[in-house]
Amino acid sequence: MEEQAQELKALFQNENQYTGAERPNHKTRIIAITSGKGGVGKTNLAVNMAIAYGQLGKKVILIDGDLGMANVNVLLNVVPQYNLMNVINHQKKMHEIILDTEFGIRFIAGASGFSKIANLSKEELDYFAKEFASLSDADIIIIDTGAGVANNVLQFVAAADEVYVVTTPEPTAITDPYGIIKIFTTELVNREINLKLLVNRVHSAEEGKRISERIITIVGQFLNYKVDYIGFVYDDPVVQASVIRQKPFIVVNPTSKPATCLNHTVGRSVKTDLGADAGVSNFLKKFLGGKKSK
Repeated sequence: MEEQAQELKALFQNENQYTGAERPNHKTRIIAITSGKGGVGKTNLAVNMAIAYGQLGKKVILIDGDLGMANVNVLLNVVPQYNLMNVINHQKKMHEIILDTEFGIRFIAGASGFSKIANLSKEELDYFAKEFASLSDADIIIIDTGAGVANNVLQFVAAADEVYVVTTPEPTAITDPYGIIKIFTTELVNREINLKLLVNRVHSAEEGKRISERIITIVGQFLNYKVDYIGFVYDDPVVQASVIRQKPFIVVNPTSKPATCLNHTVGRSVKTDLGADAGVSNFLKKFLGGKKSK
């Protein structure tokens, strides 16, 4: 994998050879949304957050990176005909697999595409890098990862500019995020991961703050790692109702408590500066070289 990372670095020495449409001084913000376990509302938040960025006038691409339980398309009410594997297999160009949605964002079905990147030949990697680099005209790329710590999840976390760890007020609210953050900081020893905590399904702002402070304190004390609190999202019946309708809650009821919370979170996010190694080309380089060698 290290050899491929070096090959990819060489491919991107002149990034503009692949991205002629890229805007001067433009960098794409890449956010991975993950969780220690399933069932915390991670995918729902990823979809609605993507739309919130879009409503601010950002060009947004949402990638379904949950290779085992891909379900972003269900929440968006779209049926993808193609996915990243079709690009890797030279069957389609990247622009041919991107779906426009009725919500102002674009969507890419991930399937097993990302997990195959590490096994590509130099020629295949060159082709895929050129195609993936075409996404760098986006302002925001959000990747909905699988829950837990599968290898591809670790790679997403290592490569993203920001990583949102989603948790809830359930009894495991401390152990699950702490456990996954511990694995991140152990496995990805060569990466300074920009971790942010997002507490979902809270009943009050105080509850969200209390849970986040406990996790942040424990992570700092036992792992000596900094995690930021990015925000909370209220528990509200509008969320489940929107899932049944297959329409994101930020569209169904834009003035609801969950929608207001996400808008505040996104508003804070866009005010933060991106690091020097942000952007699509650096994402690919870090994706291939991010996991600790065994």
